[in-house]
Amino acid sequence: MPTLDGETTLSALVARIAAGKSSPSDAVTGALERLDRTEPDVRAWVRVDRTGAPAAARELDSEPSGGPLRGVPFGVKDIIDVRGTPTECGSPLRRGRTAESDAPLVARLRQLGAIPLGKTVTTEFAYFSPGPTRNPHNPEHTPGGSSSGSAAAVAAGVVPLALGSQTAGSLTRPAAYCGVAGFVAPVGGPLATRGFAGLSPSLDAVGLLTPSVADLRLVHGALTTGRLPGPLEPPVRPRLALWSGTELVEVAQDMQAALIRSAEDAVARGAVLVDVDWPARTPRLVEAHSTIMAYEAARELAAEAAHPDRLSPQLNELLAHGRGIPAADYRQALSLAERERAALLSLLTDVDAVLGPAAPGPAPKGLTATGSPVLSRPWQLLGLPALTVPGHRDGRGMPLGLQLIGHPDRTDQLFALGHAMEEALNA
Repeated sequence: MPTLDGETTLSALVARIAAGKSSPSDAVTGALERLDRTEPDVRAWVRVDRTGAPAAARELDSEPSGGPLRGVPFGVKDIIDVRGTPTECGSPLRRGRTAESDAPLVARLRQLGAIPLGKTVTTEFAYFSPGPTRNPHNPEHTPGGSSSGSAAAVAAGVVPLALGSQTAGSLTRPAAYCGVAGFVAPVGGPLATRGFAGLSPSLDAVGLLTPSVADLRLVHGALTTGRLPGPLEPPVRPRLALWSGTELVEVAQDMQAALIRSAEDAVARGAVLVDVDWPARTPRLVEAHSTIMAYEAARELAAEAAHPDRLSPQLNELLAHGRGIPAADYRQALSLAERERAALLSLLTDVDAVLGPAAPGPAPKGLTATGSPVLSRPWQLLGLPALTVPGHRDGRGMPLGLQLIGHPDRTDQLFALGHAMEEALNA
């Protein structure tokens, strides 16, 4: 099913359009054709703009200076506003609620020349209740959490870019399960979540999904500087803190082997591995994350909680738990997050990135659950950027993603590390 290759990456599409070998209309037409071919099996899309997207492409056909992402079709997770389009959040409570304006992130992509193709499936209010999306690598397996539609749309080769979000493991896990590259922007960084239907303001972050790490860097550079980034500087003797995640959850042997292989590859290229006592740090980060998310979600979705019969059992349980958390416990969790963030930022002045598994293993079989987000919770609590690097597979051919967590002020270094790791896997 997945059609990802060197010719279907975002970088390749941008280059073809810039060289006049393809046009924005070609790009949108091709995306719609691939969508029609894959959607009966994948079910990644809530709605598709079959009129507006081709019209926007035709306007750009005659504008060769239409922006660095001119003609790139992209998907938008259905918690993010696109003007004139409903933002339904995977819930009947938001059905038909049409956005009057674009979220700033969508508006910025339009300014850069990209074209929203439509809205992708999200779990209910970006929590655990699954939507209809299936994993493009095996439709009997989950595509992961709330950015599942966006990850599957990229993995199926429909679009080379899709927007998502992360509050716990909502983007890292789908990227890993679907075998695509994912970037979780630092909380409070230049990519803002305005125009997103939030779950937890302290934790919500923008997410980007593309076929490759190089594509992520291209999009991130365009979004933050208005132009395409220059050549990547390869990392020189990077210092990596290896993290197994096994103090939090049972990690599949194939995933552990993938982590070891990438660590050994990095060392062979000159990297230095640094020991950190993770069991003394991460369990309390997970606990604080869970407290903050539940407490804030109960208040963000207080109006929706008045209709428990129209919410899933999973979401009702979260909101009930959040209502029962004392304010003192919430404040204590926020204080812990602030202290631990300072400690990790100090570590990340000496270490270039943390390298660990992006999920406990490959995508689990079944469509009634979305897998565990626990391996993302520590880093999301701290608001750090996280990069999902695809390329590994288990014995059955299912994707295994690793993640790199870095300093929020050195995202380009994070992309360079991820690109080097991806290149080693491709080789």
